[in-house]
Amino acid sequence: MFSLQKLFGKEDKFFTLLEASAEQARTSVQMLVKLSKELDKPVAIDEFAYARKKDREITHEISAAVYTTFITALEREDIEDLSNALYKIPKTIEKFTIRVLASPQYVRAMDFSTQISLLERATDIVLELVKSLRSGMDLDKVKELNDKLQFLEGEADNHMSSLYKDLFSGKHEPLQVIALKDLYELLEKVIDRCRDAGNVIAHIALKHS
Repeated sequence: MFSLQKLFGKEDKFFTLLEASAEQARTSVQMLVKLSKELDKPVAIDEFAYARKKDREITHEISAAVYTTFITALEREDIEDLSNALYKIPKTIEKFTIRVLASPQYVRAMDFSTQISLLERATDIVLELVKSLRSGMDLDKVKELNDKLQFLEGEADNHMSSLYKDLFSGKHEPLQVIALKDLYELLEKVIDRCRDAGNVIAHIALKHS
């Protein structure tokens, strides 16, 4: 186990910013849950845009802090890789929302609940992993949490296979197939971003264990 706090002394701005970014990622998914239950209603795209704007500001602040505030044995690339992976979660969710807004006639009767449920679980785990940075890294715990993320990604991949099978079954209109394929794959990318964040933290833990 190692403690980033020992490396950075009393300064906790770094931890606060990364945790805020992870919280923002989870908030975006929670907004997505609400959206998925109200596909027949107008989409509040501004809420998703604001979430990404807020996280972009956090990401920029982290990048500035890495180069101007801390002297640490921790590689700057690791910090920025984690920050970028977290930022891409609300960014990709906003893209999904924009696509929904562009093709409402194709999504009203569709069920995204399985993918979104996996995203909820994944962002909860990511937040837990990020919070572990503040108090110190337990390598066994990090591995356990990262393994859970890998499992969720596998579940998402399996579900994508069933979604593709349905899409190309011939029962959907061609334009609907195009629209839904794009939407399914965007949600899959969000799971991938959660995996990326978990892998960065696991990499940091291994280097400093």
